[in-house]
Amino acid sequence: MKKNIRIKKSIENPESVELLAQSVIRVAEGFQKVLNSSLSDRALIVLLHDGIGQGKITKAQIKLVFEALPRLKSWYIRKK
Repeated sequence: MKKNIRIKKSIENPESVELLAQSVIRVAEGFQKVLNSSLSDRALIVLLHDGIGQGKITKAQIKLVFEALPRLKSWYIRKK
């Protein structure tokens, strides 16, 4: 079982670059598992929309996030 990452924001002691990079990678990998599931994109959008609350975020906004998440690692993580 993987250990949960907890980030506490502090001006005096900011998060390390490594911790932030690890968090971005975990989000991207988790989202890839969701995309590889048997649910369609539309089903996932409806489930998230209903779970979040219909007045808080639109289905179009959720779709935009779905379209951007596969590129998350390439936008924020550089290989050395």
